[in-house]
Amino acid sequence: MPGLIEPYDDLIGAVQQIILSSSDTDYLDQLIPLLKNAKTQSHVQPLVQALNQISTEREAEIERICNNNHQEFISSVSQLQSVREGTVTLTSEILELSRSIEATTEKLAEQKKALVDSRSVRQNIDDTTQALKDCLEVLRLANQVHDLLGKKSHYAALRALDELQNVHLREVTRYRIADMIERSVPATQHLIAEAVKTDLNTWLYRIRETSQFLGEVAFYHTEMRRTRQKERWAAEQDSFLAASKLNSAIELVADEQEEFDVLNNEEVQVDFSPLFECLHIHEALGQMDAFRAEYATTRRRQKELLVPSSLTLDDDDLAGLSSLLEGIAGFAIVEQATMHKTPENFRTRADVDELWDSMVQSAITLISAALPSVTNDEKLLKVKGVIALFVQTMDSWSYSVSALDSLLLTIFSKYSDLLKTRYSDDFAEIIAGDDYMPMPITNAEEFAKVLSVSWYTPPPELQDPVYPCILPFSQMYPMICIDIRNFLNQIYLFSDDHFSHTAVIDSTLRTALDDLLVTKVANSLSSRLSSQYPGQIVQILTNLEHFETACNELESLLVSARSSASAAGPITLSATAAFRQTSKQAEIRIFELVNSKIDDLIETAEYDWLSTYIPDIASPYMSELTRYLGNIMSSVLIGLPETLKEQMYVASLAHVSSALLSLPLDPGVTTISSQAVTAYALDVAHLVNFVTSLDDDAALADLEELRQTTALMQLAAQGKGDEFFDSSVSGIKFGTVDKLKGAELLEKVKIGPGSRPALASLNTLGSGGSGASGGRESPTVFGGGAGKFTTGLGERFGKFAGRDRS
Repeated sequence: MPGLIEPYDDLIGAVQQIILSSSDTDYLDQLIPLLKNAKTQSHVQPLVQALNQISTEREAEIERICNNNHQEFISSVSQLQSVREGTVTLTSEILELSRSIEATTEKLAEQKKALVDSRSVRQNIDDTTQALKDCLEVLRLANQVHDLLGKKSHYAALRALDELQNVHLREVTRYRIADMIERSVPATQHLIAEAVKTDLNTWLYRIRETSQFLGEVAFYHTEMRRTRQKERWAAEQDSFLAASKLNSAIELVADEQEEFDVLNNEEVQVDFSPLFECLHIHEALGQMDAFRAEYATTRRRQKELLVPSSLTLDDDDLAGLSSLLEGIAGFAIVEQATMHKTPENFRTRADVDELWDSMVQSAITLISAALPSVTNDEKLLKVKGVIALFVQTMDSWSYSVSALDSLLLTIFSKYSDLLKTRYSDDFAEIIAGDDYMPMPITNAEEFAKVLSVSWYTPPPELQDPVYPCILPFSQMYPMICIDIRNFLNQIYLFSDDHFSHTAVIDSTLRTALDDLLVTKVANSLSSRLSSQYPGQIVQILTNLEHFETACNELESLLVSARSSASAAGPITLSATAAFRQTSKQAEIRIFELVNSKIDDLIETAEYDWLSTYIPDIASPYMSELTRYLGNIMSSVLIGLPETLKEQMYVASLAHVSSALLSLPLDPGVTTISSQAVTAYALDVAHLVNFVTSLDDDAALADLEELRQTTALMQLAAQGKGDEFFDSSVSGIKFGTVDKLKGAELLEKVKIGPGSRPALASLNTLGSGGSGASGGRESPTVFGGGAGKFTTGLGERFGKFAGRDRS
């Protein structure tokens, strides 16, 4: 529809368009707005003129058309008349409508003015209302901030305050209330920061109080992991799995199905929400650096409160040590979790490690100061167990435990010293209380017990013994073997669970064991070699030989049980050589005692070298001498190996031979009668016959010089001494006789008035005869009856059995 039509030409075009309308409805729809606009814009007269012009143009056109077609013209005139009449009527209506519209327009203008006035008032009311609403919303948010603070919703309060400051206050900046609230925002932020710090301090206090229990739970979890690992070892028998340690990759993979959160479980729950809230709030306030420094200071103060000023290890359950290490573990676990759960720059690895190192050093100082009061190795082993559990727990949390490993090394040094002292006393007690007699066994159970603890392989005759039986060593040997095994076990017990210095264990064990065996066994037995009782020395020698065998077995055992995989090569104990050397000393001591007794007996020989009496039997000293030699063979030396026993016996006879030879060669003897030669030869024959009865060619060979020298003296008494200087005869009859000594004896021996054929044939001495030994009493074993030997048998074995602490 056309708008405001001001030019006259436009009115004509509008009227023409209306006339050309296709229907009456369109005609009216276009005409009415045109009339209304003409009335409104005071264009009524131009509209009337435009209508008249259109009417005139139409009449002219009708006339033209009529001229061409009269009939049509007549019809058109009639129509035109009708149109004209309608136009006149319409003009009247338009005028009437124009007057009506003008009246209505004036009224409408008045109403519009009133409406504009009311709208202005309404706008003011609306603006005031909106301003009140905005101010009330600001006040509501301000109050909500304090309400949230009261409900401890600090982060929500800060968010509400931020929204109030950055959104809602901007909408009311033209009001004084906005300025007042804007000035109060910093104070409210400070209130929020202080409130969240208060909550954080409460949380930190609770964490500090919970640290020990948290550490206890962590220790328990580690102990459960140990148990599961041992069960897997026992179940799978996998050497590769058995070689894996706790916290190794293999152990962690094998145990991964057993999930356990130390910080969140049925026993303890650590909620980090207060810390996170405090972090968010200080980050939002731009105070992260100050908060980080303050938090670090607080944790350092808490660490100092965690470590006591002193520590005692006197209590049986080591409650003080456990509490200290559990507290440190809980504190460190919280620090580790804090580092992982918070932003990277809040708690750095350096901060956490600094606290950890400080706590560990404080703990090491306290423990080191308390260690001198521990004088019991079992308690020290408990101390090590608590520390090892602490080390394995913290190792699983990726903390450095090298300083604690050094502490364990110090504890092991003290532990080995205490063990060494205890077993030194035990060894001394065993050696002092030994009866130095072969060990009696009354039944199979005792026999099996001795074999199980001793390094001893019974000879064939003892493979199926008849009880009671006798073992060659005294009871000290199996008792010390038990202590050696216990010492080994208790040293290696220290390496259970956790101890990284395995090479130190091997070295310490070898050194300590060597020292114990050398100083407390070998040297102690060596000091007892001054005894005047050959039987005791023989028993010591037997024990020493078994100890030497035990050392050889121990060397192999130490190699197989060696903890350090990098170590290689054999292990040689100096105790082996010490026992061997002491055994040689014992052999020499036995020689000395036997030879001393022989010397004592020979010293009782009272030869009258100028005698004119010829005896019928051997001298009493010679009978006693052969009886003594028989006794030591059948009793004193019976416990020795055959080779050694034969060696000693041969040496003893050699000494007898030498001692007898020295009698006539004594410088105090200047003349020897033939009767004295006969008496001397009778004693020598008695000795030779005794040795011949032993069926020992080596021993008999040692008497050859004595026999030939005696034969020379007999020849000299018969006046046939010149044969000694006949090289053809001397080499056969007197090959072992020293030329100078033979010549000396020839000078001393006088030629007798006659000769006795029986005595003149001394070259055949030893060829047979029963000798003096035939009338000897049967020697008694161990100098007493079997009943006396087995007295107190059960008591002695009971002492032995009591040593077994394995």
